Amino acid sequence: MMEFLTALAAFLAAHLIPASPGLRARLIAAMGRKAYLAAYSALSLVLLGWLVAAAQRAETVWLWEPAPWQWHVPFVAMPFAAFLLVAGLAQPNPLSISLRSGPEPGPVAAVTRHPVLWAFLVWAASHIPPNGTLVALLLFGTMAAFSLAGFVLLDVKARRRLGAERWHALSAGTSVVPFAALVSGRADRRSLRALVLPALAAAALYVWFVVQGHALLIGPDPLAGLAAMR
Repeated sequence: MMEFLTALAAFLAAHLIPASPGLRARLIAAMGRKAYLAAYSALSLVLLGWLVAAAQRAETVWLWEPAPWQWHVPFVAMPFAAFLLVAGLAQPNPLSISLRSGPEPGPVAAVTRHPVLWAFLVWAASHIPPNGTLVALLLFGTMAAFSLAGFVLLDVKARRRLGAERWHALSAGTSVVPFAALVSGRADRRSLRALVLPALAAAALYVWFVVQGHALLIGPDPLAGLAAMR
C-alpha cells in the first residue's frame, strides 16, 4: 500500500508542480516547447505505468462486492472516452490538451473544449463501480477529481496565455459540458463530419483494448471478468 500511495503522490506532484505558471514558463524557455512537452509526456507515462503496477501489487481491501450490472458500466462508457481521447489528442486545441499545435480548435471542440480531460474523467468514473477495492477507489477517485479540477485550471491557463479577448473568441463555439454548445446552437453541427475518422480510429482502439490490450497492458481481462459475473 505504501508503494501505491507513493506512486500516486508522485503522479499528482508531476502534474501539479509544473502547472505553476512561473515554473512552466522557465522550463519551456530552457528546453523549448516541443522538448518540454515530449519530456513531460514521457514522465507522465512512466509514472502512470508505475502507478498501475503499484496498484496491482497493493493489498486488496474490499469495500463492496461488484454486482453484475456494474461490470457493464465501463463497457458502455469507454467507447465515448476513447473517441474523446483520440480526437482530442489528434486535433489542435489551443484551449486545452492536444498533441497538435494550431491557432484554432479542431472540430472536436464543438463537442467539448476539454475532450482529453473528459476522456480521463469518463475512464476513471466508469471504472469505480466494478472495482470495489480501496486501492481502486483511491486511484480512480483521485483521477476523476484531478480531471474535474483540470476544467477550471486549463481555462485559467488558456485565458492567461491567449488573452481574454482571444480566449472568448475561441471558446464562444465550445462548452465544458459535452454537447452543450451544439444543443444551444453556438457550435456548427456541420463540423461533426470531420469527426468520422477519429471515431472509427477510436472504435478500432476500443475493440483491440477490450479483446487484447487491457489484459496485455493492465493485467485483468475485462471479457473474462464480465463472463464470470454472469
